[in-house]
Amino acid sequence: MKTYLNGEMLDDTQGLITGRDAGFLHGVGLFETMFAQNGRVFRLDRHLQRLKRSAAELGLAADIDTAPLADAVNQTLASNGLSEARLRLTVTAGTLSLLRQADGDAVQVRQTVCVQADEPTAFAPGYFDHGVRVRVYGQGANPFDVTAGHKTLNYWARLRSLRQAAAADCAEAIWLSVTNHLASGAVSNIFLVKDGALLTPIARGEEKPEALPAPVLPGVTREAVIELAQDDQIEIKKQMLTVEDLLEADEVFLTNSNWKVLPVVAVEQKGIGDGEVGAVTKQLRQATLQKIEEETTAV
Repeated sequence: MKTYLNGEMLDDTQGLITGRDAGFLHGVGLFETMFAQNGRVFRLDRHLQRLKRSAAELGLAADIDTAPLADAVNQTLASNGLSEARLRLTVTAGTLSLLRQADGDAVQVRQTVCVQADEPTAFAPGYFDHGVRVRVYGQGANPFDVTAGHKTLNYWARLRSLRQAAAADCAEAIWLSVTNHLASGAVSNIFLVKDGALLTPIARGEEKPEALPAPVLPGVTREAVIELAQDDQIEIKKQMLTVEDLLEADEVFLTNSNWKVLPVVAVEQKGIGDGEVGAVTKQLRQATLQKIEEETTAV
């Protein structure tokens, strides 16, 4: 595969970044994971606008021009000859001085911009037809952490929780906030279905005035699912949810760019509903797949 790195298309083995980059030294940077179909990235503009907002809020860059980033993503997709692909865009801080303004003689490192493309992940047969089991991780999402709810490079804790879930034969780790409310999956957003309504934790940017910041990423696929549910006249509730709400839900599913909509049929040893993939989950998964097809083939 070929990788875009700071304006050049390189073979994967050729790409080099400097050891002085703050992304390498301190994990200071942002990333977006996207899905392409029919040679087009689904909602690329939403991904880039989210990255831009995070960059401004966290002080990575006051105003990122997203047009060159979109060009880099599309160039990477085309250079690899992929119609369907999983892509990752990474933007780091470059030089970062936490103690003083960099002096004129200091070595300056520009931001690293990297785009990688891979074939779509191949999931096991029946993964979506029969659903998966998840594991409750614990209090990992902290509203007092200014980086919570942003897609930063500091992903070690999330990947660790995902590995622990996999060791317990679970597909995802469900994170709670420090107040013991549902936040998200380690790498996904979470939805519950109860009495025909769709429930989901409040995400960053959706908080009520004067409320604590929500430590939940506003997912691009999450947004699409909410739009589709509204189109189908399904009631949407963005609210604080507990583990009890999770265990007593009629249906549960997860969303991200890789899975799209992933049914959950059990939380550890406790089955959800009747233990089968529910009707609302099936409906929204099919609608999401159709929406991706429509938007990636639109002229």
